[in-house]
Amino acid sequence: MNTHPMPDRNIAAERHASLSRRRFLRGLGACVALPAFESLAAPAAVVGATAGKTAPVRMAFLYVPNGTIPSAWWPEGEGGNGFALSRTLQPLEKVRHQLQVISGLGDVSADPGPDGAGDHARAGGTFLTGVRIKKTAGSDIYAGVSIDQVVANQIGHLTRFASLELTCDAVRKAGNCDSGYSCAYEYNLAWRSPTLPLTPEPNPRLVFERLFGTGSPGERRENLRRRQREQQSILDFVLEDANAVGRKLNGRDRQKLDQYLTGVREIEQRIERAEKMPAANPAEDAPSGIPKDYEGHIGVMLDMLALAFQTDSTRIATLMLAGEGSNRTFTEIGLSEGHHNLTHHRNNPEMIDKVKEIDLWYVKRLARFLEKLEQTQDVDGRSLLHNSMIVYGSGNADGNRHTHDNLPILLAGGGGGTLRPGRHLKEKPAPVTNLFLSLADRMGVPGIARHGDSTGRLTSIS
Repeated sequence: MNTHPMPDRNIAAERHASLSRRRFLRGLGACVALPAFESLAAPAAVVGATAGKTAPVRMAFLYVPNGTIPSAWWPEGEGGNGFALSRTLQPLEKVRHQLQVISGLGDVSADPGPDGAGDHARAGGTFLTGVRIKKTAGSDIYAGVSIDQVVANQIGHLTRFASLELTCDAVRKAGNCDSGYSCAYEYNLAWRSPTLPLTPEPNPRLVFERLFGTGSPGERRENLRRRQREQQSILDFVLEDANAVGRKLNGRDRQKLDQYLTGVREIEQRIERAEKMPAANPAEDAPSGIPKDYEGHIGVMLDMLALAFQTDSTRIATLMLAGEGSNRTFTEIGLSEGHHNLTHHRNNPEMIDKVKEIDLWYVKRLARFLEKLEQTQDVDGRSLLHNSMIVYGSGNADGNRHTHDNLPILLAGGGGGTLRPGRHLKEKPAPVTNLFLSLADRMGVPGIARHGDSTGRLTSIS
């Protein structure tokens, strides 16, 4: 009779230990999953030249809607000294030596074909995929895998975030936006699969907190130290407790414990990987949110992109300055008419001039971003722009006629020394996806036989 109380106490203790293990596992999982965990330890030598260091190459795609006025976009001449910036590109004079303006590239997948109207949806939905999209306004959307995700699938593991998707417009993945085409095509550049667009983030504060955590720089440092102490102490407790309980188990319970310990070891490995790949801790607080003015919104999102590249949080990004077909007004430069409406100018000189002003306004935002990259020193002592490849362009060429050949495409940056910028390249007609294949090679993803409608590499960029 004296043997009964002892088993009861053992059962109670084991139940308590089991509950403790589950409780601590949940707590540990939440701790590891916090975006701030991966974001607070400053990496060594993010800024400043370091002898013998090599810098990674970054790649970003910046999308501008509705095409441009071609006569004001294209430079005069080509090559080095003969390369003269056009009226629209004039704000880029300070980084002219880092530019390649490329004519002749097109997006045949955006042509009407048998599908009729819907050029804006096709332009946006095919720009980075090169694959003709399914005409549907329902949930059965179908596009292709975008080039940024093709690259991210191969090298995304080298950074804390495989890729970064940003927007300065609405977030829409459903609804009818353009003549029977889903809004998903117009508002999403990145596609993980033909049926899965990657929703871009419009709020710069959330972007910052995802990259670097919450709070002031000092708070972020202290939070990291505290979490690291807690994570290690929890792991020690869990393993010690589990081993003690395991000596009393057999059969299926021991199998359950083994599965549990496997999960703990996986968490340990995640912590070790995160410690080897620490996030920077910029000496600034997170933005307050989405600025009320459009210029401020674009500016702060480009700042977030620059920070992400500078801290090597990611090497691949997309940014929609506005959804394709955007009819935003530009009251900041005295234009009350919508952008899309103005592009259908029917050769009206006054309307054409207004579109030129919008094109110029967007390029001014680009110029500020590129100048910032040029002024930021990378780990190898070169500029961040030297080690980047920034594609700025649109899936529409002439918005008045909805053409998709001779797209306005600009490539900025040196690609880590693999590009030869400072030129206007006049290419024979070719898919824009040929350019993307060449960029993928420079990102360390060679050997892609084809992407979308590509017909080869664009070898002239180097």
